[in-house]
Amino acid sequence: MNLLHWKYQRWNRWLGFGAAVCILLLTIYLSNLLVNQLKTEEQKKVENIVKALELQSLDQEISDKTQQLTLKITQDNNTIPLILIDEDGAFVHQKNLDHLENLFETDSTYLHNYLKNRITQSPIEVELPFGNQYIYYQNSSLLTQLQFYPALIVLILLLFTLFTIWYFRTLNNTQKSYLWAGMAKETAHQIGTPLSSLLGWTELLKMEEVDPEIIVEMEEDLERLKQIAERFSKIGSVPDLQPTDLVQVCENTYLYLQKRISSHVQFDLHTKPESAMIMGNEQLLSWVLENLVRNAVDAMQNRGRIQIILEENSTKYRIYVIDNGPGIPKSMQKRIFEPGYTTKKRGWGLGLSLAKRIIKEYHSGKIVVSKSEKNLGTTFKLEFQKL
Repeated sequence: MNLLHWKYQRWNRWLGFGAAVCILLLTIYLSNLLVNQLKTEEQKKVENIVKALELQSLDQEISDKTQQLTLKITQDNNTIPLILIDEDGAFVHQKNLDHLENLFETDSTYLHNYLKNRITQSPIEVELPFGNQYIYYQNSSLLTQLQFYPALIVLILLLFTLFTIWYFRTLNNTQKSYLWAGMAKETAHQIGTPLSSLLGWTELLKMEEVDPEIIVEMEEDLERLKQIAERFSKIGSVPDLQPTDLVQVCENTYLYLQKRISSHVQFDLHTKPESAMIMGNEQLLSWVLENLVRNAVDAMQNRGRIQIILEENSTKYRIYVIDNGPGIPKSMQKRIFEPGYTTKKRGWGLGLSLAKRIIKEYHSGKIVVSKSEKNLGTTFKLEFQKL
């Protein structure tokens, strides 16, 4: 995955995020629109109750049908809590608040506090022949619940979105892991045939008048190729873990790479504990260190300084691979361990992904970018539990 492709994917993610935000805003808007419509309907219902009360109190006679209609309007309200107060602020009647009627009648302070703190709607005046009264009303329980509906919908959508992202990311990572493991095994298989042939040619060269030092170096490199093939063949399989000394792993990797990286790179090793035993696989751990060092050399364009530092505390061993290269942008630090992600023109973006798999899954350890600053270098940290 090159940088251009990554930027394209990043824009797609932002477009997807924008679409999700628009859906959420539309949901909230429509929900609020429904709530406001219900508020208006309940206000009209209360206004009709006021008109019915005013008709019932008229001095002139009204028809039986009108009387029945006004009674039906006042009695059919079984949802909206109402409190009727006279001109002096005294309690007259309530509807749908039966459990509080005794308090309203006996405790005027409680009544006034209730009207002040619990009633959000403006009172409606009832014009009666013997004096005006006022109806205070609350939202119905249904409307109160619906007011929280937009937040509930947002929460449900958010949880659903998070679950969907988690599920597809897990599925995608699993598929990628199988893909890269398969490619690693196939690479090991393809290396095996020419490697066997080269070993045979090395034996023939020993019979010729060839400088023995050259043959020794060739054998070392062939042995290294053999180890690389074995490492790749173990990706995707459960490795054989044995008591392993991290000091020995660091020293062997350092000695091998010291001869094979640019002379313009200052390469140092510092191991503070004399022994650092863990349950591990030496070949895979060495491959991780080698991969980190070679990535650092490439980033520094074969000029700079690299350090491998092994430290310990009461429960863990830590290995730091430090370079003074160009650093890794913060926006990329979380993605560099993803399979297929690379900023190089060449390569599969496989190295750091496999390194994380080896450290985290096989050795129950941790590998992170501990520190990285522009033009000041990068520090990778590896953590292992003590044996």
